[in-house]
Amino acid sequence: MTSALVKRAECPEHGPYESKGIKIPFVGRTVWTQCPQCTAEREAKEEAERRAKEERERQQRLEAVLDCAGIPARFRGRTLDTWVAETPEQQRALAVARRFVENWDEHQRQGTSLVFSGRPGTGKSHLAIAIAQALLGRTTVLYAGTLDIIRMIRATWGRDSAKSEAEVLDSLAKVGLLIMDEVGVQYGTEGEKVLLFDVINRRYQDVRPTIYLTNLDASGLREYLGDRAFDRLREAGIWVPFPWNSYRGRKSAQNAPEAPI
Repeated sequence: MTSALVKRAECPEHGPYESKGIKIPFVGRTVWTQCPQCTAEREAKEEAERRAKEERERQQRLEAVLDCAGIPARFRGRTLDTWVAETPEQQRALAVARRFVENWDEHQRQGTSLVFSGRPGTGKSHLAIAIAQALLGRTTVLYAGTLDIIRMIRATWGRDSAKSEAEVLDSLAKVGLLIMDEVGVQYGTEGEKVLLFDVINRRYQDVRPTIYLTNLDASGLREYLGDRAFDRLREAGIWVPFPWNSYRGRKSAQNAPEAPI
């Protein structure tokens, strides 16, 4: 049997606490409990590290299933801190992105979408991928061109495909944050609309956040996607216009007031 002991102890960081000791028979020593706040903080850190490891493993499995590297190598150094905001409008755009990251748990529960709309080269990809990289380790992330997503699905139709259409659609629906780039640069065929509606609708039903990058304005995006898909974006979405000229070739500087779709 063991006997419990109690003594006052002092933690250099948290001050005095009550330490309980367990005297181990036949060993001749007593094991004393450590500062409960230090113990709680250590356990919380270990739990966070465990969850981050699980998310990294999920990310690797996701990329393997979809044969997609996720974040392009060109953008892997882009962060919210390297996104230049020189004007009040640009600062508001950055604030949208920062709030999205800071309030990720709430956006995850609500399935919030962001739509970055503007001309090519205005920094939409930089800002979206900066959000994604800030969230890696907290959730799975996939960045893909819309045409690539369509090709992923169509590739499953081949007789020799190792994946089924349902498997790819399920992976696209379940990824924690999906970034769909170049929405609207495709042909706009009815077949494309059906496939994109399937992806958008599944994520809408599963309450999954999505970031859409497009060169189209709201009316153009509605015409391209169709009313049903566009209405799902609008219901839980924030439209962020990028109305300035291309900044490609220099550090991204952007402007984007936050407004409902």
